[in-house]
Amino acid sequence: MALGKDYATQECSIARALEIVGERWTLLVVRDALYGVRRYNDFLGHLGIPRAVLAARLQMLTEEGVLEKRRYQESPPRDEYVLTDRGIELWPVVRSLGRWGREHYDKTVLRVFRHTECGTDLGPYGECPACATVVPPADILMMPGPGLDPDPVDPVSRALLKPKRLLEPVVTDQV
Repeated sequence: MALGKDYATQECSIARALEIVGERWTLLVVRDALYGVRRYNDFLGHLGIPRAVLAARLQMLTEEGVLEKRRYQESPPRDEYVLTDRGIELWPVVRSLGRWGREHYDKTVLRVFRHTECGTDLGPYGECPACATVVPPADILMMPGPGLDPDPVDPVSRALLKPKRLLEPVVTDQV
């Protein structure tokens, strides 16, 4: 029997969420958007994703209200993809999944997340231990960790070697 493409028979909110974010590559697109990636070519180069797959994921995430497509240049017309509030709400999922993967499969610390207000590393659930508060993504400083490649090939990875707040646009050295 072939594997179905949806969870229509499941009465479960997790199954409904997987309809949107459960396809291969989708959470990595969301992760990159949280890191500040907004432009098609930046997603393409950083993820190494096939063009057709990226186009389909961006379209689906836009249709589902996770991303918003915004025009940033008229001639030639160019758009960027910005997380909506619905998309930003996926931060705890992305953070937890990354933490789980590091704990169980690869101990390498690639990124460190800190509360911008006090400089404290975030706790396991995205909380600031010093301030006793859950920190919203816009108030999180992402720093390169000791396991990050210090000389990456793609422009987005090079840009992410510098400390930056989540959600702020990535500025690459691409022309």
